[in-house]
This record gives sequence, C-alpha cells and structure tokens, in this order.
Amino acid sequence: MANEAQEAGGIHFPFPFTPYSIQKDFMAALYQVLEGGKIGIFESPTGTGKSLSLICGALSWLRDFEQKKRQEEARLLAAETVSLSDGKDLSSSLSSSCQEAPGPPRPPGEPDWVTQFVQKKEERDLVDRLKEEQVRRKKREERLQQIRHNTQLRQAAKRARQDEEETERILRLSKAMLAAGAGAEVPEPLTSGEEELILVEYESDEERGAARRVDEDEDDLEEEHVTKIYYCSRTHSQLAQFVHEVRKSPFGKDTRLVSLGSRQNLCVNEDVRMLGSVQLISDRCLEMQRSKHEKKSKAEEEKPKKRKQESQAACPFYNCEQLQQLRDEVLAEVKDIEQLVALGKEARACPYYGSRFAIPAAQLVVLPYQMLLHAATRQAAGIRLQGQVVVIDEAHNLIDTIMGIHSAEVSGSQLCHAHSQLLQYMERYRKRLKAKNLMYIKQILYLLEKFVAVLGGNIKQNPNTQSLSQTGTELKTINDFLFQSQIDNINLFKVQRYCEKSMVSRKLFGFTERYGAVLTPCREQPKLAGFQHFLQSLQPRVAEEAPVEEVEARAPRPASPLMHIEGFLAALTTANRDGRVILSRQGSLSQSSLKFLLLNPAVPFAQVVRECRAVVIAGGTMQPVSDFREQLLACAGVEAERVVEFSCGHVIPPDNILPLIICSGPSNQQLEFTYQKRELPQMMDETGRILCNLCNVVPGGVVCFFPSYEYQRQVHAHWDKSGLLARLAVRKKIFKEPKRANQVEQVLMEYSRCIKCCGQAGGMLTGALLFSVVGGKMSEGINFSDNLGRCVIMVGMPYPNIKSPELQEKMAYLDQTLPRAPGQAPRGKALVENLCMKAVNQSIGRAIRHQKDFASIVLLDQRYARPPILAKLPAWIRDRVEVKATFGPAFAAVRKGRNPACSPGSCLTMGNPDRELKPRPAPSGTSRLPGPRHRQASHREKTS
Repeated sequence: MANEAQEAGGIHFPFPFTPYSIQKDFMAALYQVLEGGKIGIFESPTGTGKSLSLICGALSWLRDFEQKKRQEEARLLAAETVSLSDGKDLSSSLSSSCQEAPGPPRPPGEPDWVTQFVQKKEERDLVDRLKEEQVRRKKREERLQQIRHNTQLRQAAKRARQDEEETERILRLSKAMLAAGAGAEVPEPLTSGEEELILVEYESDEERGAARRVDEDEDDLEEEHVTKIYYCSRTHSQLAQFVHEVRKSPFGKDTRLVSLGSRQNLCVNEDVRMLGSVQLISDRCLEMQRSKHEKKSKAEEEKPKKRKQESQAACPFYNCEQLQQLRDEVLAEVKDIEQLVALGKEARACPYYGSRFAIPAAQLVVLPYQMLLHAATRQAAGIRLQGQVVVIDEAHNLIDTIMGIHSAEVSGSQLCHAHSQLLQYMERYRKRLKAKNLMYIKQILYLLEKFVAVLGGNIKQNPNTQSLSQTGTELKTINDFLFQSQIDNINLFKVQRYCEKSMVSRKLFGFTERYGAVLTPCREQPKLAGFQHFLQSLQPRVAEEAPVEEVEARAPRPASPLMHIEGFLAALTTANRDGRVILSRQGSLSQSSLKFLLLNPAVPFAQVVRECRAVVIAGGTMQPVSDFREQLLACAGVEAERVVEFSCGHVIPPDNILPLIICSGPSNQQLEFTYQKRELPQMMDETGRILCNLCNVVPGGVVCFFPSYEYQRQVHAHWDKSGLLARLAVRKKIFKEPKRANQVEQVLMEYSRCIKCCGQAGGMLTGALLFSVVGGKMSEGINFSDNLGRCVIMVGMPYPNIKSPELQEKMAYLDQTLPRAPGQAPRGKALVENLCMKAVNQSIGRAIRHQKDFASIVLLDQRYARPPILAKLPAWIRDRVEVKATFGPAFAAVRKGRNPACSPGSCLTMGNPDRELKPRPAPSGTSRLPGPRHRQASHREKTS
C-alpha cells in the first residue's frame, strides 16, 4: 500500500495508509511530548494501531530533530566563517536565523544593547562548543595511539609481574619440597585445567586507581552515541511484532534499528547453548571471553603449552573483524531476533556482541523490559540513556515488573548447598588463595551460616531433614534483619563488589561441575559423609563415560546456588525505608526462604526519568493511571507539570460493543461475590442461570473469567453436581483453562476449532464456552477476536489476597509515604482497588481486537456500579456502559440486538429463571429477518 503523508498539528507524519483520526491525535501528542522533554502516559486500545502510531510519531520527531541539529550546526559554523572573513559581528550575521528559534524572552524594558550582548554571547558559546566537539573528534585518533601504547606498556608490566610471581611460586615450592622431611605441607598438584578454578588475586577499588584511569581513557574511545529511541516491551514475540511493523512503515528502509536480547536468545555457539539455563549460558560466555583476553596477554613461550586448552576455552564466534562486519550488516537493514541469529551463523560472528556494538550508531533500539529497567544489566549491555528517548510499551504491569526485577528470594536448601560447596572449595585451594580471597570467602560463609540460623536451622545438617520449631511468616525492615542475623558489622557493599569482580560464583560452579555435587539432598548423611565423598571425588569425572542418549536427555543444569544468593546480598544494600525482608518458615529448612521485597519501584526508575530526554509509557489499558503518577513518577521526583496523559477512544462504532453491569440475577439474587458470599450455593446457581441465558443468544465463543483457580474449580464442581453444566453443554462445548502453561496452546486450538465447526455445521451447538481465570494464562496476550469472543463475562471482582504479608506491607508503606487528600480513600485501599481493576481491564480487553470486531462485556457484580470503581474502567468502555439493576432489562438488551453480538432472529421469552430459555417460533405474519443493524452485523459476522 502506498505511503501517505499526513499532517497533524502542522507536523508531517508519513503513514502507510490513511490513519484514523485518533491515530493522528496520538502522533501529534507523542511528538509534543518528545519535543518538550515530557513524561507521557499514553492509552490506546488494542485494534487502534498503537504500534504504528508509536513508530511513525516517534521516528517523525527523530527525523525532524536530526535535521534541525544538522541545519543548526551548519548555519552556526557558516556564520562563524563569514564573520571571521568579513570582519562582521556574529550577531548580525545570525540575526535572521535567531528569529526562527528565539531564546527565552527578555525582561520588558531591557536596553537593546544588553539584549544583543546576551544574544551574541549565547551564539559564540554555541559555536565554541561545536568547535570543541570537532577538535575532540580530530584528537581521538591521537589519543587512540597513545592509549594503545599505554596498554602495551601495561601488558608488558603485567607479563613481567606474572613472571616474577611464577618465579616466586617455584622458589616457594622448592623450599616446601626441601622442608617436606620436617613435616611441612605442600599444596597438592593441580590437574589439567584446574588452575582456571582458582580465584585470582583480588584488588579493591582503592588499589586499582591507576588501572581504572587507563580503563576510563579506553571507555572514552567508544563510538559516540547518537540521539536514539529505546523501545521496550514484555516479550520477545511482542518485540518481533514491533520490528515487523517498523519494516512495513515508511521508515523501514531508512531507520538504523538493532534488536537486543539475552544470550539465551542470541547465542550461536551450540556448546554453550546446550547448557540450558540463562545464568549458566551467561556465565560460560563471560568466562570464555575473559579466558581469551587473559591468554592473549601471555608470553609467547607459554602459547604452545596451552594451545589445546585455549582452543577449548575461546569462543570461535567472538572475533573483532567478524563482529564489526556483523555490526554494519545489522545497521544496514531492519532485522528481528531470528534474522539476527541467522545472520550471525552465516557470518560466524556472535549476534549478542554484534548487536551491542551497533547500539551507539543505531537510531532505534528494541529490547526487553529487564534489560532497560535493571541498572546493572543496562550498563553491561552498553546502554546509555543520557539525553535519549525511552518508549515502554505494554506498560500496564510496569510497576509489578520493576518490583519483580529488583526482588530476590533464596531458599534454605540453596543456602546450605552454597555453604557446603564454598567451604569445600576453600579447603581444596586454601594454600593457593591469597589472603583477601580467603577473607571474603570466610565472610560469605559467615553470612550463609547466619542466614540459615535466622530461619532456625543448622548449617551443618541436611536441610531436607531439619524440622523448624517455629513456623509462619515474619516481616522485617532491612536494618532489623541485619541486626537479628548479627551481620550488621559486615560491609555488604564490599562483599557484593567482591562477588561481582572476582566471579566467585562462576568459579564455584566450575568446581562443582568438575567434582560433582557434595551435598546429597535426598537423605540424611553422617556429619563427615559429605567431606569424605568430596575427598573420594577429587579425580575429575570423564564425560565420555556417560552414554550420548543420557547426556541429551538431561534437564538443563541448575545455576550455582551462590548466584541466587548474590542477588539477595545486592538487594540488602537497598535503603532501609524502600524494602523489607520476609522470613518464611515452612516446617523444614529446605522449604523455608528469605525474600527481599522492594516497596518503592520509583528508586530504580528515577535514574531512567532523570537521564532521559523524554519517557513514554504506553499500553492498551493503562487505567487506573493514578498508580503511575503517584507510585512511580511522583516518588521518582518528577514534577506534575512534566507529566502528560493521553487517552483515545476506540475505532469501533458505538453499536459494536455492549458493556453491561448486572446487579442481580434472574431470581433477583443480588450479585456481590465477596469472599464471604461467593461460595454460597444460591450465588453459584444464580451465576449458572445467567450463563445459560446468555449462551442461548450469543453466537460463537463466550469467555467467562473467574477470580481464582480455586473458585473456578468450586463452581465447576457445583454445576456438575446440580446438572447445570450439562444444560450449558447443550448450546456450548465447555473448555477450561489449564494450569500448566504447555497445555494452553492445545486448549485454544480445540476451542477455536470447535467454534469454527459449529458455525459451519449449524444445529443446537452454537459455539464454545471457555472458563478462564483473571491473571491467568489467558487473561493477557491472548486475542479472542471475532467469533472467538462474542461475549466476555467477568464473575465478581478479583481483589488480591488482603491477608498477604507482602500486600499488607505495601499498603502500610503507601499510607505512610504518599499524602492523602481530603475526602480521598487511604492509599493502601486505593492500591487494592487498582490492582483489581487492572486485572479486570486486561481480561475484558481480550474481546475487541480490531475495527470490525463486536462483542458484549458483562460484569456480574453490583460493586462495579459504584462511581469510584466505574471511573477505573477504560474510557471507551466506561462511556458506553449500562448499569442494569435487574437481569430482565440486561437480558433484553442483549436479546433485542442492541449490539451486533446478538444472534439474528432470536426472539426469546422470559419465564421461570430456573428453566433454560429457548427460542420460540416467530408469530405468523412476522419476518425473522433482522433489522438494518442486524443485517449489517450478520454480514460482518460472516465475513470477519
């Protein structure tokens, strides 16, 4: 389809087709947010072309921004040249250009010569900055040569130091061998490759000042980052769909786009990919790169001796020339993750590192949530947010995502395993480890012991057989937990830095991989059994002894438990007021756990909004917006004036949706599914009668959402016993959402196939009924478009568990932290309502997925009619919702076909509410053909 140029607000927006009016408004508002450096909260329902509006609006702004920057640089440099050659004043040369982009207004009555002086000074400062930038670029090559020379000197000094250390080691070994007769202990000789498991000498930050300065010089040589847009979403499939939309847009051929992903998605080294675990793949990759760089700095005479080992350790896909070639090909054409992997295999270059090398020159970077929102991951990926634009799509669960990323949990079993492994590692290499390594290892062992003790266990016993005298959940502030654990005297910041720099968890993983597990979790062992097993297994295991079939059938190997504990230690460095520690004692030590809960998601998000030029938070359903404003932006220090909200309606006609709030059922039973009432037999019977009536008149698929899996099970069992399930099955084949994720696709395929077959065959069976759970696997990311979802029913209000310690602490935190306006509900109570309505909005949004779609949305609970709850529905639903106090008018609205979801010609009677309603023959002399709206709806139903 030919591209069309669209004007909105005087701005030129290329678009692949004629956009909807709401898309024009969306792009204009987005452009103003980016231009003004604002924080935008954008809501655009699914089916309104949100992705394409984001692409064309944001890239149009980037196009104009780059053009203005080039014109300004060229104009100022040209004006400076003319000024110097003609001897004219710079301000007179630029007077016309300055009128186009005037600076801040001057005070009234200010003399002209003052205005001219200030204007001339600002212009000369800008020219000076441009000249300085050019000078820096010219000097970069000279600095590169100098730093390369410094690097060579440093490597030479390092080699000399290593030679001295080797000489000293040989001398010490000789002395030890000579003193062997006197009873002196000699370190046991290392086996082949075992030297890689030993920690290198650790230097603290204070001891590596000179090296750090040189490293900073090398960092300055990195390619300059151009102004770019970072687009992030939840899943790789959503990112791939976005890249596909970019490719189809008018910007597809001219945009330098790079897709980022994890090593698990981008690694092309099969030996590394087969490790399975994300953590193991990352650790092995880093180990291979570190090993390669270290081996390059060895002396030439050492190379023949370790050639075989180097060929096994170095990654063949990490080559500078190949990576540079891959980087250029990535930027030349828009590619998604799969295409990037295929290109990496063809070029024999690593897509993971090739994509990162392409970041500085890219205009659009596509990446997952976690990579952008986690500071350490962001830094490791080479992402710089200073002055850039960030677009966070599918952001309805942004707060939960941030809290999940920065929370950590470790079990008692992991603590005991890590302690056992690290203790035996230290015993094995005690005589080869430097004093600082031993000191930090002992500190980590002490921390692990105290963590187990605070749970009520003993580090020296098997965690599976330890019964705890005290059970339950206890919640502590960070400081209280540190004092109770008796670890307040240890500097956790230094321990965390040591774990990061020394890579002790990776060394420990290699140690356990080489010598096997040392703590058997399945049965109780004598106190010395683990150590004796360790002594017996010092000889490396031969991989060839295992059959190939057995190796292939093995499950992905778990990461070292110390890796999880490192995340917990890092979380404990959070400010005391922003987090809590939850001690969960569950009978046995192995089932008990320590969990860090982040209470203030604004802490990690503050750096993003502080560094970025503009941030856009977008989604199909963003209501209620108050959570984003208060919990995320206000707490992050964002002024209210900087926040811009934009919400557009839907593109569907008003008659294509019928939202109903039903307050009572056919037998006048009040519908209020509170925790106390929802399990009453009469409440479940009334719900079943409502479903029977609706299934009689709604064609195709009906999706019914329940608050929880347990309540779904209870209702299903009650209906089965009462015979109501059989009555439902006469009109709709019944499906249930499975608990196992790998069964979801199969259920959806059978559900879709059933609806398609019923539509073609006719008969009594008119479609299918799907029982789903709010917050389950089918409440997000699944499209029940067209006949798959002609009616969405929400049973009750899915409030979260108010007795949850995490939720109670979060509510208390908000009550204490956020101010409460007069007449406003407590912040904690508002949080519970917002969590409920977010889940509702996500679930009911599964139905309407495109412009010609139509459906009914039925909310079964009188509490939905309350103004505060009603205000939290999406605007495009809230403006059309009808509140029905009784079931008769609600059923009549559906039966009479006030929206196209009503099956044509279904003239129904209302009688005994316990009796299933059936169509009756049309009276003589009347036509069964639908009216104009019905005819239009029937045609849409057949063609959609």
